[in-house]
Amino acid sequence: MYILFTVLPIVALVALFAFSMKQKSKGIPAKKVITSNLVAFALIVAALGAVTFTVSAANEAQPAEAAETSASQEAEAPAAQDNSKGLGLIAAAIVTGISGIGGGIAVAAGAPAAIAATTEDPKSFGKSLIFVALGESIALYGVVISILILNKV
Repeated sequence: MYILFTVLPIVALVALFAFSMKQKSKGIPAKKVITSNLVAFALIVAALGAVTFTVSAANEAQPAEAAETSASQEAEAPAAQDNSKGLGLIAAAIVTGISGIGGGIAVAAGAPAAIAATTEDPKSFGKSLIFVALGESIALYGVVISILILNKV
């Protein structure tokens, strides 16, 4: 099962890269290639998530008789896996990643405008800096939320 979760994403990324190079060589615009790759990657992530939750639900739905073991078997048996820590780590990674991407987009849009406004009127530097800082704060909020998630797990 672990091979599925380690090898499949790597194979999918390599296949998506090869597919995008093939599309680009055919003359398809880059925006269309990127959009199709993002949709395909989102579908792969959703499929892996569905498989993960299905396996998790199947493990929890085992009969009660299988869960009851004697004291000697309990000492020898490995501890039951707790999926909450793994899901917490995934949630923290998603929060940090998406907020970082959002902050990058905000700074990419705000910083050139701030530089342009400052070159036209040097007195507007303080106001322009506030808008760039607001874009960066989005990423910081994501990091704070991920730290809260990691402390909860």
